[in-house]
Formats: sequence, structure tokens, C-alpha cells
Amino acid sequence: MNAIHRLGIGLAALGRPAYINVGRVAELPPGRSVEMMREATWSVLDAAYAAGIRWVDAARSYGRAEEFLGGWLTARAPEGVQVSSKWGYAYVGDWKTDAPVHEVKEHSLSRYRTQYEESRERLNGHLSVYQVHSLTEKSSLFQDVPLQEALAELAAEGVRVGFSTSGPGQADTIRRAMALEVSGQRLFSTVQSTWNILETSAEDALDEAHGAGLHVLLKEVLANGRLAVRPPAEVQDLSSKKDVRPDALALAAALSRPWADTVLIGAVSPAQLEANLAATSVALEPPELEAMARLSIPPERYWAERSALPWT
Repeated sequence: MNAIHRLGIGLAALGRPAYINVGRVAELPPGRSVEMMREATWSVLDAAYAAGIRWVDAARSYGRAEEFLGGWLTARAPEGVQVSSKWGYAYVGDWKTDAPVHEVKEHSLSRYRTQYEESRERLNGHLSVYQVHSLTEKSSLFQDVPLQEALAELAAEGVRVGFSTSGPGQADTIRRAMALEVSGQRLFSTVQSTWNILETSAEDALDEAHGAGLHVLLKEVLANGRLAVRPPAEVQDLSSKKDVRPDALALAAALSRPWADTVLIGAVSPAQLEANLAATSVALEPPELEAMARLSIPPERYWAERSALPWT
């Protein structure tokens, strides 16, 4: 498959005024009003579609991301776009950059039913994949049979049911979720996990998921912008050698994984997107991939550093 067709756009950093992505603020309109962020979202979606990207990922907790995306889909009527979204977190930031709490998590049947209807309304029915947001191995979903049955009903209606993962236990969560069945049928058909050259702990589990037929999506491949703005020296040196920016190199590393079906980009401007898309022309040799593999750090350290990133 052409590399561009393996890319998707994630709207986590565009649907709300504050997020933890490094290097985001300077690319956004200074006021970050609802209308300004809608325009910024549409500009990125227009540029992504023109480049050949056909996957867009949102979530109920991404502020107004679903609303922005739904409006764009209605206005532009693009062909062949796959839309994935997520339920489980609720956005409670009240469109404030300094809100004390931005999102609240709950994996319950009532939360699922409420948010599914909200997603369908805001996306104007454009929903290909609906995912449990940030599933963990200890999530109550694994014991909640009525919730599992409700998700299975959604799958029977033709919407693919998936889950996303976060935290140092991603691999265990992926394997446990893959084994979950309802009436003898595997419940989940997609998985979206954090993978980047600093956090590779889920790699083997994601490879297994791909081999079992799940559609694998990678998120946070730039480590929330850290690999673009303050990359390790080795990444900076190799990107200079390849005549691309560090973000393109980090994305190329993700695209080099044959088990990664869709690699999500979190660009917040057409300029960022253009820089990211240079990844599709980067060829990485085995010694170069091995050098980047040595940059991986323990997942506990990675997630501690991520949790310390400020919402701005």
C-alpha cells in the first residue's frame, strides 16, 4: 500500500483549546476561540484530504472535534473517508486552557450509550469505527457483561468496535482485549495504541494483533511533539543526514512497521502536516532502524514523563 494511504489525521490537539502536545501553541490562532479552532481543523482536513489521507480519528473527549469533523464531512462531502472515534472520556474543560480538569474517564454502559448517540449526532452518521478510550487491563469493561453485549450489538450493526490503550501496561491490555469474546465471537476488530521510538513496549502485542486480523492504529508517534521539537541527538543527526526534519524521521520509523495499518498524525496546521508528510519519502536502512531502536526507554519512565506535560 502507498505510504500516504496508511496515514490518518488525529484531532486530539485541534478539537479543544488546550492539550499536552509540545510545539502546538505557536501553530494555532492566538485566540483559540471555537470558530478559530474550527477553521484550523478544516484547514488541516482539507490539506490532508488533498494529499490523499482518508482516515480521521476523533473522540468524545476531544472537545468539539466530532462537531468540527461532522461539519467538514457535510460541507465537503469527501469520498472514501474512514472515521474512527472513541467513547469513555467526557470533556469537562469548558473551553478553558487553564481548566483544573479537562477530561473525566468512565467505562460504563450508560456512558457508552450516551456518548454513542452524541457521536452519531455530531458526526452526522459518519462513523466507521467506535473505540473504548484508553482501555487498561484493570478496566471494569472486562467484567461488565451487559456492556460487552451492547458493544457486540454495535458490531453486528456494521460499526467496527475497537479499543485504544495508554500507560505502561499496553501490551497486557492488548492481549487481554484480543481474547475477549461475546457469544463465541471476538469483540474487538481494531486496536489503537501509543508507539514511537521512545515507547516500543507494545510492539510485540501489536504485531500479534495484526496477525490475528485486527486493524492496528498507532497514535502519539511523535511522543506528543517531543520527537519533533526536542528530539534525541541521534534523531537530529540522522534526520539531517536524510535531509528531513526529525518529525518526518520519527513518522518514517512508525511506517516501517509492517504490522501498523494506520499511523495517525497530530498536525495542527497545514505547515506541520506538510513537514510530517515528508516521512512517506524516507527510506530507513536496517542499521538506522537498529540505532533508533536503542532509543527506547522503559515504559514506566516514558509515561511518567508524558503525564508531566502541561495542558496549554
